[in-house]
Amino acid sequence: MADQASPPHLFANVLVRVHAICGALATEGGWSAAVDLSRVVVEPPRDPAHGDMATNAAMVLAREAKTKPRDLAEQIAARLRADDLIASVNVAGPGFINLTLKASAWSDALRTVLREGSSYGRSAMGADEKVNVEYVSANPTGPMHVGHGRGAVFGDALANLLIFAGYDVVREYYVNDAGAQVDVLARSAYLRYREALGKNIGEIPEGLYPGDYLKPVGQALAAAYGDKLLKMPEAEWLPIVRAKAIAMMMDEIKGDLAALNIRHDVFFSERSLIEGGTDQVAATIAFLRGKGDVYEGRLPPPKGTPVEDYEDREQTLFRATAYGDDVDRPLKKSDGGYTYFASDIAYHKNKFDRGFHNLVDVWGADHGGYIKRVEAAIRAVTSGQAALDVKVVQLVRLLRSGEPVKMSKRSGDFVTLREVVDEVGKDAVRFMMLYRKNDAVLDFDLAKVIEQSRENPVFYVQYGHARGHSVFRNARELVPDLPEDAGARAAFLAEAAVERLTDPAELDLLRRLALYPRTVEAAAAAHEPHRIAFYLYDLASEFHALWTRGRDLPYLRFIINNDAGMTKARLALVQGVVSVLASGLAVLGVHAPDEMR
Repeated sequence: MADQASPPHLFANVLVRVHAICGALATEGGWSAAVDLSRVVVEPPRDPAHGDMATNAAMVLAREAKTKPRDLAEQIAARLRADDLIASVNVAGPGFINLTLKASAWSDALRTVLREGSSYGRSAMGADEKVNVEYVSANPTGPMHVGHGRGAVFGDALANLLIFAGYDVVREYYVNDAGAQVDVLARSAYLRYREALGKNIGEIPEGLYPGDYLKPVGQALAAAYGDKLLKMPEAEWLPIVRAKAIAMMMDEIKGDLAALNIRHDVFFSERSLIEGGTDQVAATIAFLRGKGDVYEGRLPPPKGTPVEDYEDREQTLFRATAYGDDVDRPLKKSDGGYTYFASDIAYHKNKFDRGFHNLVDVWGADHGGYIKRVEAAIRAVTSGQAALDVKVVQLVRLLRSGEPVKMSKRSGDFVTLREVVDEVGKDAVRFMMLYRKNDAVLDFDLAKVIEQSRENPVFYVQYGHARGHSVFRNARELVPDLPEDAGARAAFLAEAAVERLTDPAELDLLRRLALYPRTVEAAAAAHEPHRIAFYLYDLASEFHALWTRGRDLPYLRFIINNDAGMTKARLALVQGVVSVLASGLAVLGVHAPDEMR
């Protein structure tokens, strides 16, 4: 197998070799000419003492081979032991196969990092498949709060990650500019319009939006219309005020997002579904009715609903239970208007009609109960051809030194996202929003995220990148021809004798660097960008630990004054770390500084 073309990274390389062995055994044994190898993986073992890599090949193929997993594992192991990349193979337990690679594999992996530079870790797994990632989609009724910010950062990092993994991604924002909430917004803005004209509006009535953020809307309306709107009935001024308020709120939201370096490709108007020349909601209902998925009927009262609050009437219903939901769902309200769900079905059908079969929606924690019905609807309107993954983003608890942060006067009842970004910076917001799995509640402490300590992950990772560059600056006295440019420096250091890196801490760093492409692919497949944040923290920790050991053990320092060859080898390792830290931070949308100020 020495002459076989190597895939782009080490784990994929070993996986190809395992697949080839399994395929050959299947053919020779006659147990399956077209064996399904998709379930066979090569991954790091749970316990590093067991080796460098592990494969489940024997465990998942034993049934097809009609043999015990342990026996199949021994057959696979025997062939792996003949591979030029592998130092030893051990069969453990019922049939797990643990592999230890030859030392040359790790030095070659570092050369791959240096050779590929910013492209290292980039994958073709997406095969340019179109993916629609819809995120934020906050109602345009006020400024964004920190909870919106978490969904925004998650969706944006996921889009970056999918692009890095080879997908063709469109970032989309669904503007909820129809329905009762935007009418409440319009009435709230109308009060501020009257206020701008010098009228006494008194206390903001309950049910309207009280925040000061609508004062500029009122002032803009007063400047544009004078007192003309006061002379109109509500039916005439409402659409005028609503359109102005939504436009100004969306401008503010876009500004809030831009402060986090988040920009969408598409802003899709909910109102356009019914006002764009074709009533797409009606057309979608008719389409489903033609398939037998819409009918007129009655629903039993929801559990826990008082009987007197239940309206027993014939309704237009979607047959959601036929597609995995718990109950059929109404598509029209008692006043004849469409339900939110009806609009959502039409919207997702619109995505499918635009060519998206791979859909990702990022929702807030309060929408978790809505997932099954939307999944059912997508199965119906796409005949099962589209896949939806809903990622629920949990709440953010905003703290300062462990104490809850008080509300903002400007918003009326919450701290705005912009206030947080202005206080701690976009890098801290983005990284910390991703340094926890999306479905876990996040404690965001404004004091801790600006600490310069190991306890602050964003500082620790960025400091790793900056520390690497400080090593390069200090090394130029011994290696005066070390290039400033990252690409040229990597090419220069790729010629170093990196096989001299044999200390266990150095080998751990090499293993961590080799793991990056697989981490990218696994994170992209699971739609979990937090895996990149975790990986970067581990990589930075190992790098800082090696630097610290060098202070106590001079032979481990990155710069060895009487050994330019070892210095270049260590600089190659530092370049690998710096390159991967920069790459991962770019996926997360976080700056990689050359110096910490």
